[in-house]
Amino acid sequence: MGAMNKSTALIAGKAPVCSLCGDSGWREIVSDDDDKRVTRCQCFLGSRADRLLSVAKIPARYEHCELIGYEPGANPSLVSAKMTVRNFIQQYPLDRTGLMFRGSIGVGKTHLAVSTIKELIRTKNVPCLFCEYRDLLKRIQDCYNPAAETTELEVLRPIFETEVLVLDELGAVKPSQWVWDTVSFILNTRYNDNRTTIITTNLLDEASLGVPGRPSGMREDSLGDRIGERMRSRIHEMCRTVRMDGEDFREKFRSNAPRSRS
Repeated sequence: MGAMNKSTALIAGKAPVCSLCGDSGWREIVSDDDDKRVTRCQCFLGSRADRLLSVAKIPARYEHCELIGYEPGANPSLVSAKMTVRNFIQQYPLDRTGLMFRGSIGVGKTHLAVSTIKELIRTKNVPCLFCEYRDLLKRIQDCYNPAAETTELEVLRPIFETEVLVLDELGAVKPSQWVWDTVSFILNTRYNDNRTTIITTNLLDEASLGVPGRPSGMREDSLGDRIGERMRSRIHEMCRTVRMDGEDFREKFRSNAPRSRS
């Protein structure tokens, strides 16, 4: 190990930053029976994690989201959701089943989804990608413009190929045949390639009646209405449902914020 470290430092012409591997990215491990093998040094894993985080495309709005910073309080469903995320991270990649965070606005679905991929990147160097559903559909539609410089395949390739994908706000766009076909193409491709998908949605699994603030008997769209029943069923094969019920954290924060004096 010493020879390997010294040669790396000499080639670089300066003292090594990492004393364990001499900046080679590899270090020797000697087992109890004196069997020697090499493994990636923590300095390499750390730098790789930094690179993976930079290409995960986590929006600036959610860069602060950390699992340790998610505070479910005494809410049982939110406590269970955080525990589910911890178990998911621990078991991955032995269990590649994804997660679908379902709940009302402001309960922290996106916070937990972002926290999940950040932990996977940092602790297991898993390539991940964040994608907002409405933005993805718009970028695909823009490719049909004759003046567009990006092709549909160029937009979809990272969506298909990333090991773990966060698809945020699934079903947020009113359905059309094109939307159904596009969602089917994305989800089926990832399903067939056995890639893990993490989903957030505000939509119910089944349609409901009596929506507050609407005329009596008006029907509320379900996830199946927005993406098609076949894809709703497919998601249940791909993901475990994580139900999150509670008050809107953002509304609570605004309500508790000090008011400026006029």
